[in-house]
Amino acid sequence: MFRVTIRGKFKGLDAAGRAAVLAAGGTAFTEAGTFTHDQSVSAFTFRCEVPAGPDDGEDEAGLEAMAALEAHGHAYEILKIAVTDMREIKIRRKLPKSG
Repeated sequence: MFRVTIRGKFKGLDAAGRAAVLAAGGTAFTEAGTFTHDQSVSAFTFRCEVPAGPDDGEDEAGLEAMAALEAHGHAYEILKIAVTDMREIKIRRKLPKSG
């Protein structure tokens, strides 16, 4: 699983587009993607979760996330993309205290 964060700016977002972005708001990573935004709904962060195949890498995940962003149908400019490969995340477990 990959988690992709895309930071960008909307270009000419109309009232219907603004309402759609507000409806897709949230901080969770989902396959369809969620938006957080500034108060004027001009700058945004898009969070998307992309399933990972055995040979998939960060480039493929970034392209999939951009396709999910594109599916929302709003004109935008990408400022930054960050990809995290969740398969690489190690969870540290606390050891029990001996006493």
